[in-house]
Formats: sequence, C-alpha cells, structure tokens
Amino acid sequence: MAATATPPRTLRKDEVNYGLHFRMINEQQVDDISMDFFYKPHTITLLTFTVLSLMYFAFTRDDDNSDNNLRVGLLVVVSFFLVISVLAFPNGPFTRPHPAVWRVVFGLSVMYFLFLVFLIFLNWDQVKLLMYWVDPNLRNATREADIMEYAVNCTVITWERILSHFDIFAFGHFAGWAMKALLIRSYGLCWTISITWELTELFFMHLLPNFAECWWDQVILDILLCNGGGIWLGMTACRFLEMRTYRWASIKEIHSTTGKIKRAVLQFTPASWTYVRWFDPKSSFQRLAGIYLFMILWQLTELNTFFLKHIFVFQASHPLSWCRILLVGVITAPTVRQYYAYLTDTQCKRVGTQCWVFGAIAFLEALACVKFGHDLFSKTQIRYVLLWLLCLALITLLCLYGMMWYEQSKIKRTSVESEDYDDSSVVNSCGFVPDNVTAQRDSLRSLQPTKRRRASGKNRFMNGHGGKRQ
Repeated sequence: MAATATPPRTLRKDEVNYGLHFRMINEQQVDDISMDFFYKPHTITLLTFTVLSLMYFAFTRDDDNSDNNLRVGLLVVVSFFLVISVLAFPNGPFTRPHPAVWRVVFGLSVMYFLFLVFLIFLNWDQVKLLMYWVDPNLRNATREADIMEYAVNCTVITWERILSHFDIFAFGHFAGWAMKALLIRSYGLCWTISITWELTELFFMHLLPNFAECWWDQVILDILLCNGGGIWLGMTACRFLEMRTYRWASIKEIHSTTGKIKRAVLQFTPASWTYVRWFDPKSSFQRLAGIYLFMILWQLTELNTFFLKHIFVFQASHPLSWCRILLVGVITAPTVRQYYAYLTDTQCKRVGTQCWVFGAIAFLEALACVKFGHDLFSKTQIRYVLLWLLCLALITLLCLYGMMWYEQSKIKRTSVESEDYDDSSVVNSCGFVPDNVTAQRDSLRSLQPTKRRRASGKNRFMNGHGGKRQ
C-alpha cells in the first residue's frame, strides 16, 4: 500500500505573531544600516584569522611548563568559544554599540553557567585545589569578617568615622544603585528592593558578620545616601533620556571631524528608550506574581555575592569577586528587558534565552553555596529565615499594592489635564534633536490602561536625513 503524503502544517496567525514577538526580544535586528562593513558577515575572514593565529601560538610558544600550558589552553578555549558566540548566538534585545557585543556577553554567561554546573560535581578539596591553581595567593586569603569588627561603638559618631566609610566600596554601592535604577526604571520597585535588602542583612547577620552595621551606617549612609542617591541619579537619567527625541544622523553624512567623533561616541548610548511601566490598574495576578518573583530573584542574586566570597574565602577586592559582579551586572541588562517583555506583552509566551540563563546562574550559585557551605548553614537559625521570608512577602505585597494604587491615582489625575502643548526642538551638531514637550505628551498618553506600550514614533532615535535608524 502506498504511503499517503502528510500535508504540511500551516502556521496560524497567532503562532506567527508569537514567533515575531519572541524574536524581537531575543534577537533584535539593526534597521537601516549606513555602514555596511560593520554589519556584514565576515565568516571566512574570521575563520582564516582564527586558524592562522592558532597555528602561530601552537608552534611558536614554549610548552615545557605544564601549568602554563593549561592556562593558555583554557584561555584559547574561552576565546574560541566567544568567537563561536559571535557567529551563532542571538543578538539579544539590544543593538548598541553592536549586536556582536551582546552575543559575546551571552557567550560569557553560558560559559559561567557551565562552570557552575561543573563546580557542583566537585568536592571541597578539589574546589580548593582549583582555586589555588587559579591564584596561589588564595592559600593565605582571609575573610573580612576574620580581621575586621562590625557594629562596634555605634554610639560614637564622629566626622572622621563617617568619612572613613566613604571609600571605593561606598562609591561602588552608589554606582550600583544608579545602574539598577537605569535597568528597572521604577522608583517603587527600586525602593522596595532597597528596603527589603536592608532587612535581609538583619536576618542573615547571624551567618554573615559583615552584615552587622550601626544604625546610622545602615539608615543614613546605606539607605538614604548610597541607595537613595543612586536611585535618584538613575531615575533622573531615565527621565532625561525618555523625554527626548533623537534623530540619528549617519556618520557618513557628518562632515566635521568633531561631529564624527561625537557620533562615534554616541554609538555607545541606547538607540531608543522605551517607556517602562511595570504596573497597570488591570494587571493580572500572573503579572503581579511575576514582579514578586523578580524581586525575590534579585535578593537571591545579591545574597549570592556575599555568600560566595565568605564560603570560598576571598575578599571583595579580589578579581574573583569584582569580575563576577561585573559579569552579572552586564547580563542583567538584557535579562531585565526580556523579563519585562515577558510580563507585560500578551503576545510574548516565553522568556528570552539570556533571561533563562541568568535565572539558572542565580540558582546554581545558591546551590553551590549550600553544598560547600554546609558548616556555615548548619548554624542557621530557622526562625530568622522564616521571619525573613514572611517579612519579605508582606512588605513586597504591600509595596506592590501601593504602586498599583499610585498608578490608578495617576491615571485619574492625568485624565483631567490638558494635552495642548507647543512642540519645539533644537538640533545640535551630533545629528539628534531633543524634544521635551512631545515626549511629555506621549508619557501622558501612555498612562491609559494598556498591557504593553512600545516605543512610539515620537520616543525613538531617528536619523535626521531621511528618517533612518542606526
């Protein structure tokens, strides 16, 4: 009997829309390219350069030192994996300064994820041997908690003591919160995470002594100055970028040398700035639960930073610490964008790949801490952990309710305001035009209850010569 041919399956319209929406957040494309050389594939050239460089280093270097062979070999493996990342991995939700940069970032996150998978299958002696091979100085490493005292003489408050707290770590604390505000773009969420993190420090103080702080250090220096100042700076930058329309000019069409240099520098700024609105008066329970999970995962990532350096014994100034912080900070940018699209866009049915990898990294780090920190976690006081979970849940839910109420009140206020504005714009030499009034009007329109508001034609960066984007 002849086999009957199976007719090809026809994709439904909603399936096509879901695929397009997922591709927009997972593999953003560059529209209207003006410099083709930087966006055309050069796979043969890259392959030739890669093979020739490998041949050169393989046959010209001295391979008598076995440790050096391993180090160089691993470095080359990482380099080649990043080359494959540029060729095969998705662009992610961003295109500036170049999609290849975000492919490399995704490649680094995948490598870190695989390293954590490998790590949890080792025993403690093997982990120490690996760390000492990476940096022999770690044999003599000590924890800050073993050589420093915390929350001592809190009643003694002097200018000298206060100024001593303004070090490089305080600056990093401030800059970190400014970056978090740029990524989250919500006063409510930022302040909720800030307050709940201070409570997290209090409840885990019995495990991590460096969480112990004087009240003035925690309230004034941490919450108000570092956290609050960083949040204000980040949100101010968000408003500055959101309230302007940029018309991008191609670097070929800029004739002055200064203009070309400025345009090249501006390539490292966002190509567009999307209005972010986490909450909606008609938000579903699933959306609220997703935001709650987002804040819980943020707390877990912050906790991993302190548990990792305490359990594996290296100080905050060690490259293992700040390199990991930089890596997590870079991959957080596309992660937040993809997660926001997943929560607020009804056409987006799955999270982006970078968001998936970030979630896996957070839980694998926590798993590694639990496995190799058995002695530390054996001292855990369960009542503190339960109280932490309870307080975290209550405060987060109250803040979510408060932010929902604020959104409803804001809609009522803006519904009676006039939208008669006079448009004005000023063109500068870099090829973009700021337009405060137009973006303000668009922000008011965006307060109408919608599931998702994408960047409108007014709130994007456009070319001043023909309307092309780069």
